[in-house]
Amino acid sequence: MWLSILGLILGVSLGLLTDIRIPPEYANYLSIAVLAALDTLFGGIRAHLQQVYDDKVFVSGFFFNILLAAGLAFLGVHLGVDLYLAAIFAFGVRLFQNIAVIRRILISKWSDKKEVRESV
Repeated sequence: MWLSILGLILGVSLGLLTDIRIPPEYANYLSIAVLAALDTLFGGIRAHLQQVYDDKVFVSGFFFNILLAAGLAFLGVHLGVDLYLAAIFAFGVRLFQNIAVIRRILISKWSDKKEVRESV
């Protein structure tokens, strides 16, 4: 889990410290790739908290999600249909579901620790 958080911190730091401009025609692709990456990151954190984390699943999911999302956006551009919206919806829903589960797990762990302290 620490590797994914380190990668996120490194990526955000590099993004803020450099003056790289993304052309507007690639904005849809980048937004979907970032959303897919965040979905995978929070899915990895959720899996770690549920103690079912697997490196192979995380890495393969990361690249597969990004390629699938970019492929949908690319296909949509060539068909003249906004298919990237389907990817945004799907990854957005999963992102919020993962965050909700993470929140419930953390609240449960916090409540358990609080009950243990009160019983001592």
